[in-house]
Amino acid sequence: MDTHNAIVVDADGVTLDINGVSAEFPWQEVRSVHYRAGANGRKLMLGVIHLDGHFYESEVEARPKARLTQWFTQLAWVLHHYRPTG
Repeated sequence: MDTHNAIVVDADGVTLDINGVSAEFPWQEVRSVHYRAGANGRKLMLGVIHLDGHFYESEVEARPKARLTQWFTQLAWVLHHYRPTG
């Protein structure tokens, strides 16, 4: 989380919180999850493609910058665990 946004990826699915507005995506409603570093190398950009084809995205700033690497490692593990084929 940063001062404006939050991303949670856990056993329940994916939750994106953007400026206090939350969108929850249980795993059974998620077609795929994509993530990458933002252009400045300080932001995690994460997108969810819903089963109906809609795309939702949020970003959070990593402070310190090295935290982004930790998030990528954790995301890879969680996504592999809960979405091994996706």
